[in-house]
Amino acid sequence: MTGPVLSIENLTAYYGDFQALFGVDLALQQGQALAIIGANGAGKSTLMRAITGILPSPRDAIRLNGQPIGHLSAPEVLEAGISMVPEGRRLFPSLSVEENLLIGAHVRTGSRYWTLDGIYDLFPILAERRHNPGTALSGGQQQMVAIGRALMSNPDVLLCDEISLGLAPVVIRDIYASFPKIRESGASVIVVEQDIGQALKIADHVCCMMEGRVTLSGAPDALSRDAIHDAYFGVSA
Repeated sequence: MTGPVLSIENLTAYYGDFQALFGVDLALQQGQALAIIGANGAGKSTLMRAITGILPSPRDAIRLNGQPIGHLSAPEVLEAGISMVPEGRRLFPSLSVEENLLIGAHVRTGSRYWTLDGIYDLFPILAERRHNPGTALSGGQQQMVAIGRALMSNPDVLLCDEISLGLAPVVIRDIYASFPKIRESGASVIVVEQDIGQALKIADHVCCMMEGRVTLSGAPDALSRDAIHDAYFGVSA
């Protein structure tokens, strides 16, 4: 397949009468990691909500594998091939680690790369804790469960919303070490981060957002730290 796996063109989004996104353009290639950075209120989570169908979007503003999905509902977007690791993890407290993971496997049918064994190979600690309640784990281990649950749907695009929030640096490093293998599966990844340094380490492409707009976009090695800083904080040239 040629062309991006996910393309966004002139995307707008609203909360009632309040406009939250203004003409956002993005493109994500197969196997690519895209980092979206910005301060609180920049529009990052709103963008994730639009991509996943939680917020309504123009039909043709979002395309997955060339097909318009802007008009689809959240369950339809998930079935089409976009899975999200939400901020705050949102595990089911009454279910075990393994049961939380298996929920993700019920979404899509057909060929499967990610299975329980694959998730346990990616995060070995989860195999040891598979029968524990999901919310009885440490914060980092819960984040691994949330990532594993999203992968169990075998998505074309994996969205990760603030997965490092509240975690110790050593735990963040271990979680981000899983991304090369995730990308080897063919999945493309969008990571929403406030941590600029972490985002730059794993991304092929970086977009900075402010007030619902993309203020800077490019490959990490082509963008200076000063340019990223200025776009992040809205400093005029």
